[in-house]
Amino acid sequence: MMVPAFFALLLVAGIAHAQQYRWVDEQGRVQYSDTAPPPSARDVRKLTATGAKPAAAPQQPYELARLQKDFPVTLFTSPNCVEGCAMARAALNKRGVPFTEVQVWDEESNERLKRAAGAAEVPTLQVGSSTHRGFEQGAFDSLLDSAGYPRAGILPAGTQKPPAPPEGYVPLSERSPVAEPVKPDASEEPQKLGPYAPGGRR
Repeated sequence: MMVPAFFALLLVAGIAHAQQYRWVDEQGRVQYSDTAPPPSARDVRKLTATGAKPAAAPQQPYELARLQKDFPVTLFTSPNCVEGCAMARAALNKRGVPFTEVQVWDEESNERLKRAAGAAEVPTLQVGSSTHRGFEQGAFDSLLDSAGYPRAGILPAGTQKPPAPPEGYVPLSERSPVAEPVKPDASEEPQKLGPYAPGGRR
């Protein structure tokens, strides 16, 4: 598979090697430095640097910024979704795809998810206007591939963690039970008797 040039740039880090010197000073002591030794130094040797100065973090490529604009990635989760949402988040982080995480927990967030995916199911991945409900690695990859996002290993892995529970959210284990009235069964509702019904007056 050919890697686009704008993503290949992320694979190449500019490594600046510092020239190292070994030399003997006037007192006969061996010295090491990354600057040229003084004129009085003896037995000057240039050493091959084994370390490297850390490269500056690469700027976000234009093409990735364009993809984020045309095909923004949104992951719908919920505070009580643990394993499936964690797997979905890890898959996006491994691929290095920038994404927004939306927690579904109240009427407003449920309606937003229903408008996007047609059902309130988490995790749900939205890429552009397309969605996939539930976590399935192959489906996630196919959706991201179709948008043009680079495959895993090209972008640096992400480190996005789950967001804190929304303000006002109460875990299910801490919610007080609420009694609901029994809805009458249609078959048990009293039937109105007409003049010709069995037992009716004629």
